[in-house]
Amino acid sequence: MYLLQPKDKIQIVAPARSITLDELQYAIRLFEKQGWQVVLGKYLFGKHHQFSGTDTERVWDMQSAIDNPEIKAIVCARGGYGGMRIVDKVDFSPLKTCPKWLCGYSDTTVFHAHIHSQLQLPTLHCTMPINMNEELERQQAHLSMIQALQTGSLSYEVDSRPYNRKGVAEGVLVGGNLSLLYAVNNSISDIDTVGKVLFIEDLDEYLYHIDRMMLCLKRAGKLKLLKALIVGGMSDMHDNAVPFGQNAIEIILSHVKEYDYPVCFDFPAGHISDNRALILGGKVRLMVDEKKVTLENYV
Repeated sequence: MYLLQPKDKIQIVAPARSITLDELQYAIRLFEKQGWQVVLGKYLFGKHHQFSGTDTERVWDMQSAIDNPEIKAIVCARGGYGGMRIVDKVDFSPLKTCPKWLCGYSDTTVFHAHIHSQLQLPTLHCTMPINMNEELERQQAHLSMIQALQTGSLSYEVDSRPYNRKGVAEGVLVGGNLSLLYAVNNSISDIDTVGKVLFIEDLDEYLYHIDRMMLCLKRAGKLKLLKALIVGGMSDMHDNAVPFGQNAIEIILSHVKEYDYPVCFDFPAGHISDNRALILGGKVRLMVDEKKVTLENYV
């Protein structure tokens, strides 16, 4: 995978919800501070209902970034909804001969999954320009994204949680937003989890939805042969008037209790301020013990 150097060009695209120039200013300054040249997609500031342009316009921006050999990283400006509408209309095959980073999280998961499934190339699950600002709690997210793009390597040590399951695992890291993994199941973009370390996270879901999505992964055989499971932020979960009876952590644990591999909860990635970068499709070594969790992730 290409490691970014000063003067390299990165292109910001908006394949999902619309965005404004003001919302990008901090990110543009941050990227330019690294010496990178920021290219703005032709339809980046478009508007078509909730989207940043029509499907055709959003495909054009994504395709132009993929096809341009001078672009070394494609940064999705924000999430929302939209990637599923265009993923089958984009030709990702030029990445085989001219690999570049695809960066983002949330809705970007559909592109991560598709690239892993079809091309077996690494991508970067990381914060996006819409989330970038001067808040100190977001700084580790910014720095980890930059580190990954420049070095292709990440290393973390975080406090353990009482509901973690101890162990050591090595493998290729796959995953992303649980709702999107559920959405691409049994499609051309579906990921292979056999012998892999799976990462999941989600936001603003009902607890019974989490149960249903985990059951879908389990019934599809995606939980049985994992090397490990990493659970990031499960943020702003909702319950019904009649309680489901389990929280998100308990639901996930109930669906992997019969399998013997390490499980890590509350890893700092996902829809949280401290959204650390992860190299999906990269190699990972995970160590979970009673006191800490260490993760090494590299191309």
